[in-house]
Amino acid sequence: MITNMINRITKTQEKVEFSGGILVKENNDNSVELSYGYANRSEQIENSIDTRFGIASGCKLFTSIAICQLVEAGKLSFESKLEDCLDVHFLNFDKDITIHHLLTHTSGIPDYFDEEMMDDFEELWVKNPMYLIRNLEDFLPLFQNEPMKFKVGERFHYNNAGYILLGLIVEKASQLKFSEYVEEHIFKKADMSDAGYFEFDSLPRYTAFGYIDLPNGKWKTNIYSLPVKGGSDGGAFVTVNDMGNLWDSLLDNQLLNEEHTNKLLTPYVRTNNKNGFYGYGVWIEKKEDEIFKFHIMGYDPGVSFHSAFYPKTSIKIVICSNKSNGAFDIMREIEEEIQNNYKLVK
Repeated sequence: MITNMINRITKTQEKVEFSGGILVKENNDNSVELSYGYANRSEQIENSIDTRFGIASGCKLFTSIAICQLVEAGKLSFESKLEDCLDVHFLNFDKDITIHHLLTHTSGIPDYFDEEMMDDFEELWVKNPMYLIRNLEDFLPLFQNEPMKFKVGERFHYNNAGYILLGLIVEKASQLKFSEYVEEHIFKKADMSDAGYFEFDSLPRYTAFGYIDLPNGKWKTNIYSLPVKGGSDGGAFVTVNDMGNLWDSLLDNQLLNEEHTNKLLTPYVRTNNKNGFYGYGVWIEKKEDEIFKFHIMGYDPGVSFHSAFYPKTSIKIVICSNKSNGAFDIMREIEEEIQNNYKLVK
């Protein structure tokens, strides 16, 4: 399987010019470790297995783990009301919104970036300069006084603003800055030694720039396309091995006890895909009424990310790219090879 998988990855990489890192783990052993492209195109510094990549919304999983830890510690409840958790006035928000609604994208609150209304994430920063967005509260003016999108609990609608609020709840309940909480209670516990919420104007060594390829063949970095520092809805940097370690620690109940790990991985709500569900910060796909995979993903200008765990095989995949696309194409090839080898689909 490994030889065929690498051959498929290589062909796809050449076709889509994938740039980034790839990790496949089977039975907690690294079966495939590959890297392509440049972390710094100007200086021709190549990506490696140790390169840190932005993962955009992939780190909503970190936020959900943090909330579950605080629930496990008795500081919060999944049924805690938003208005009881934060000293922030929301002009039009429903009084019945709970942490569970925020975790599962069923709160109905307005989003600061609504994918049904906007195509380009960069549009946000025309009136709200991205270099001013360094703390979670800096996002609040973008959505806190807008009307509800739909009734609380009515349906699933992917929502970044909800995860900003969850990050603020983590800060209030823990009395730590969100990034400090995650670094202390998740990254350290999961041996994610290279992960962090880094600011674009002070990136550490071995961190890849995100690249946006333009129609005329030129390119630019994404430093003026995203908030200067990521937060609870996205924007952390990790290596592929950091994410592999995160899956190991989560599934071995090292970050949460068994009860709360199971709560995080429960399929609570149907998404917009036929076989798709959402847990707490994690996408879940079923095939023939069985869970086929748990997965997370992230897309930003200059970032594409996919990672998954397949419970029937214990295989974990991490694909980090410092381009706006490419991770999905690699993921599809690896997944098809896994399905063919293990006959996961009848």
